[in-house]
Formats: sequence, structure tokens, C-alpha cells
Amino acid sequence: MGKLTLTTFLTLDGVMQAPGAPEEDPSDGFRYGGWLVPFADEGMGAFVTEIFDRVEAFLLGRRTYDIFAGYWPHHDDPADPVASRLNHLPKYVASTTLREPAWENTTVVDGEHLQAEVVRVKDRLEGELQVHGSGRLAQWLLARDLVDEINLLVFPVFLGAGRRLFPTGGLPTSYALTDHRTTPGGIALHTYRPTGRAAFGSFAD
Repeated sequence: MGKLTLTTFLTLDGVMQAPGAPEEDPSDGFRYGGWLVPFADEGMGAFVTEIFDRVEAFLLGRRTYDIFAGYWPHHDDPADPVASRLNHLPKYVASTTLREPAWENTTVVDGEHLQAEVVRVKDRLEGELQVHGSGRLAQWLLARDLVDEINLLVFPVFLGAGRRLFPTGGLPTSYALTDHRTTPGGIALHTYRPTGRAAFGSFAD
């Protein structure tokens, strides 16, 4: 059985919106797109390559899917582990409005059947069903304990605005740190595995 993993780029204050370019996602008046670019380095690239080497299928939210579909089909390179896998492996996109996706190997899953489809797809995989970005979808999956592993790439920048991965109201959950390293550019790379509901105590006991 495969596992569902979530990979997200984050600022120090937890913002995940539009890391790659100013025009990537200006929704809600976000003016800081492209905050990742000044810090990108070989260490980040190596970590991302490791993640894509484990992928067997992708699960994407509609906004992230549209961003990817607008770029990667025009930059297909068999030698690029990101482009080759995104373009040719199965992609499942959570959407209630997308009807006829043009990007090859895309299956649209509506909200009513999403949880059952996620479980079905994951159960028949040997590798990973990977979620990249896809903030609202990621929050939906985390709220239902469907994520088996989280890769967080935390960049040394604070924005003070933007969509965050972990909103108020999520499930209190404990995680085990299974891998960690830093890159020359100061990016902190963390991999976590959920271990159950969060526990609480007091130093006074």
C-alpha cells in the first residue's frame, strides 16, 4: 500500500501562497509572490528531487493544478525529474468545476467522492500519492487524518500576510520528526509523520 505525502514551501510565519513568482497567485490582494526565489539553492533542488523520485501519482487542488498545467506541459524534459513526472504520471485534481482537463493523465474528482477516491488510489499504489502546495486541499486532508507524511521546506523570510498552511481550527495532532537538514541558503527541511492526537501536560505535576 502506498502513502499520501504533503510537500509545502513555507515562510517563517507559515505562509504558503505564491512562492514561485509574483503573478502565481495574487488572490486576496497578496503582493509578495516569488518569496522563495532569492533563497533557492542546490540543497533545495536535491531535496525536491528525492521527493519526486518516490512519486507514483499526484493529488492536486484546482488552483495548484491550473498553475502547474499552465507551465509544465511547455517545459517537458525527460531528464528533469520534476517535469517528467508531473507531465506523464497520473494526476488527480480535486474540483467541482473542472470538466475537460487538457493536461494528459488527469482525472477530476469531485468533493463528494474525494475521500473515498483518495483511499482507493493510495491503497493500490506502491509508491507515494503526492500533494504539492494545494493549500485548501491540504487542510481538508489534514482535518481527516489522510496525510501520512509532511515535508516542510521553511524559508528564512517573514511576510506578515498571505494564505497559511495551518489555519485556526485544525485537529490537534502530534508528529514524529523523521528527517531534517538545512541548506546552504538557510532553508530548513523537515519531514514529519503523524503519531496521533496531541497530548498535554504540566511541568507542575
